[in-house]
Amino acid sequence: MMDFFDGMSTLQQSFWWVAIIASLIFLLQLIFTIIGTDLSDGLGADFDGNLDAVHGPFQLFSFRNLINFLMGFGWTGVAFFHSIQNQMFLIILAALVGILFVVIFFVVIKQILKLTEDNTFNINKLIGKTAEVYLRIPEARSGNGKIQVSLNGTNHELLAITETGEIASGSLVRIIRVEEKVLIVEKI
Repeated sequence: MMDFFDGMSTLQQSFWWVAIIASLIFLLQLIFTIIGTDLSDGLGADFDGNLDAVHGPFQLFSFRNLINFLMGFGWTGVAFFHSIQNQMFLIILAALVGILFVVIFFVVIKQILKLTEDNTFNINKLIGKTAEVYLRIPEARSGNGKIQVSLNGTNHELLAITETGEIASGSLVRIIRVEEKVLIVEKI
């Protein structure tokens, strides 16, 4: 492998080493992500700063973003080393492409997160919804009945009581509040 680097300038060797090492770490991160571990995020930095206060899954200063930057930086330097003679311009271009890699990572992750959906059932989200009485609801809190209600495209059969008169099966009701996981309803 060292024969490969013979005759290369220090800058060209640096680009190759950065590109190779960053790519290997990127592949390890990819494998760990696919198998379900996340060993690369949360780099413990030794400085004062509240980086954990970010509201969302993105942290600008993370090990993953460092690797994305270095991979873009290194491979751009390797690819354009013989095409661009001005070394300062080449380094600036490589840094800009490294930053572009980080931005692309943010955009891709943001698009992936749009695919997530929270379908956890929260009984409090039923307040104000219309439901159909499945089993008769006795008057004035004297017993429980059951209603069928749809939330997020899923039908639920839940206990319900009323504070007014009896409500027959098949009637439409509005859910007015929740008490101890029992729905308080009124006839529409």
